[in-house]
This record gives sequence, structure tokens and C-alpha cells, in this order.
Amino acid sequence: MDTAMRNHRLSNVYYNMGLAKAQERDLTGAVEVLKMSLRFNKYQTDARNLLGLIYHEIGEVGAALAQWIISLNLQEKNNLAEEYLQILQNESGYLDMADQAAKKYNQSLSYAHGENADLAILLLMRMVEEMPNYLKAQQLLALLYIQNEDYTKAGRCLYQALKIDHYNPLAQRYMTVVKQNTGRAEVERRKLKNAFSHRQMQDDDIILPPTYKENTGWQSILNILAGLILGVVVVFFLVTPTVRDSVVSKYEGEIRQNLELVNQKSLQIDQLERQMEEASAAQEEAENSLADMVSSSGGVISQYQHLVQILQAYRAEDMRTAVQLYLDTDFTVLNDGVLNDIAAWVQQDMAANGFPVLEQMGDEAIAQSDAAQAIDYYQKSLTINPNNIGVIYKIGLAYKGTGNTDEANQYFGDIIMNHPESEYAAQAKEQRGY
Repeated sequence: MDTAMRNHRLSNVYYNMGLAKAQERDLTGAVEVLKMSLRFNKYQTDARNLLGLIYHEIGEVGAALAQWIISLNLQEKNNLAEEYLQILQNESGYLDMADQAAKKYNQSLSYAHGENADLAILLLMRMVEEMPNYLKAQQLLALLYIQNEDYTKAGRCLYQALKIDHYNPLAQRYMTVVKQNTGRAEVERRKLKNAFSHRQMQDDDIILPPTYKENTGWQSILNILAGLILGVVVVFFLVTPTVRDSVVSKYEGEIRQNLELVNQKSLQIDQLERQMEEASAAQEEAENSLADMVSSSGGVISQYQHLVQILQAYRAEDMRTAVQLYLDTDFTVLNDGVLNDIAAWVQQDMAANGFPVLEQMGDEAIAQSDAAQAIDYYQKSLTINPNNIGVIYKIGLAYKGTGNTDEANQYFGDIIMNHPESEYAAQAKEQRGY
């Protein structure tokens, strides 16, 4: 058997293992196995698409998009990845929400590393309300709760995490700590012990006292009467004073306990008021930080979305849409090592073929007497190829056509000063009136 066939079969074996683990909701285990499948055969489309689905299931939408983009690039036809990508794009606002969730998680992680756990908790609480399936966020929030010794809330986060990924080792480890600190571990241990310690009592287990003998009817009546008389005497002389003293002592003790409880509650109220003031200040700071973060341009997931749309435009041979999407994409954030080759290919193709398309669109706008739109297309063309002298000249003409002579002369002057040997230098001088 040659190496290629062996790798192909091993890849299929690992894919089947990953599929089985995914069906059992062992998502962490499935991810590891599917990565092994792709290591043996990167063209195993089913494995890559399933890996994307699992990433999406645990809230890592950016990683899911990356896998589906690669899958579609490796197999353009009959690929479910195209359907998955289309579904995400059709869900209004979903990708933006996922993008903001990723930003919030990263910001929370930064707060946690910066020993600002309160801000991290506030941010994560909001995030998991929007995306409860974001596994890493649930784990981080649980860890912060454990550090604050709030084991009940940590348990809730871990319960949600284990609903998503039943056998997640990190969540299970955290849950062990939670159970140990809530007494749950001891309860489970006792239940397990008792389940194997009970047995049915046998007849020979009943041991009769050696003095036991049966009584006659008259003896039983006399014994009952004697017991009643003795009970009355004991109650009158012994029990009644003791009960009275016990009741008085009980009420005095309850009064003391109530006074202590009132004092404790007063202290707790003061403490809670201070905590509320601190939480309010922390919330305000978190909201301000979040507002700054949201207002920043170019989230990773939104850039993945642009890249998906660019590739789809290529497939549809719609170069005009592709080039405009390209200008709105920040390729500096698409350097995670997964999509580097695809992003580099798009940039190279646009550098060679993108700017003429925009120039042509500008020419069409001029023909329709839309100088403003033409200038926009021409300037975008220059962002790809700033040395296109013909486009610089056309921008000057467009500005001159709108009566904006000052702007027009700047572009004509640029050609005259910086490109005196070009074919447009003489025309630029003529336009300036030299």
C-alpha cells in the first residue's frame, strides 16, 4: 500500500472517530481527532466541515468560518461549506453579534490577566446572555467565580458548559472543585457508598434477649397500670419543672439569637451597599470600555465575512463586487496562520486585476455625468495602484468638470511635478493653462 492511500484511509478512520465523538457530544475529543484526520489528508472535506460545525457549536464562529472558507477553496463544487456560509450570512445581525462576543471575551481575558476580575465578570455575564454556547466564556466566568469563592454561580456556568461539551476536561476539573466546596462531592460519595452497603436482614439476625418470656393477660394489665402511675409521678415531679425552665431558656436564647441576627443583617446591608457602589462604578467602567471596543473598526469575524463574500464574488465572476469588498477588508487581522495563503492570493490578484476594474467603473460614471461617483471609484483605484498616472489625470478632469478648480490643479500639479516624463504631463500643463 502506497503512502497516499495509507494517509487517505487513516484520515477516514479519524473522521469516523470524530463523527462518533461529536454524536456523543464529546466535542473537545472530536476536535482533536478531526485535526488528526486533516493532518493525514487536508482535502478530507467532511472532516473539515464537521470541524467547522463543532467550532460553531461551541461559539467560536471565527474558527468555524475559517474552516469553511478553506474547505470551499479546496473543493468548490458539491460542498456543504457553501451552504453553511450562506446560512450564517442570511441570519441578520448574527455575525456582528458573534464578532462583538469575541471582542468581549478577549477584553474580559485582558481584564482577568490585569487582576480586574470584577470588570471581567460583568463583561462575561453580558456576553453569555447573548451567546450561552460560547464555551470558553462559560469556563472563564466559572473560574473567576471560583476565585471569588462563589461556587454556586460557578456551578451554573459549568453546568451550561457541560451541556454543550459533555466531556470537556477543563469544565470537569472546575466542577470537581465546585463540588468539593459545596459539599456535593461528599453527598455523592455517601450515596455511592450506601448503594453498595445495604443488605436484607435475615431471620437469624434477630437476637432475643435472654430474659425474654411471654406474659399472661393479668400480668400485662398490671404492668400497664403500674407504668401509667409511674408516668404521672415522673411528669409531675421531674418533667414539668424541667420543661418550664427549658421553655424560658429557649425563649431567652431565641431573643439573643434574633438580636445577633439583626446586628449581622445590619452589617451585611452595609457591606452590600458598599459592594453595590463598587459594582456600579465597575459596571460604568466596563460599559465605557465596551463602547470604545464596539466603536473600533474591523472585527476579526466581520473580516472573515468579507473574505467569504469576496470568494463568493470570484465564484460568480463578479469582479466589481469582489474589488469593492476587498477595499473594505482589513487583511492585517487575517493572519492567524489558517487563512494566510488564501488572503495572500486575494491580495496578489487584486494588486494585478483590481484597479483596472475600478477605473472602468469610474469611466462609466463619467459617461453617466456622475462626477462624484467617478472620483470615488478613481480614488479607490489609486489605493490599489497609486502610480496609475492615467487615473490621477482623470480625477483632475473630474474635479475640473464639477468646477472645483483648486482640487483639479492639485492632481494636475502632482503629474507635472512628480511624473514629468509621463504621457500625461503635457496634457496636465495644458489643463492648468501653462
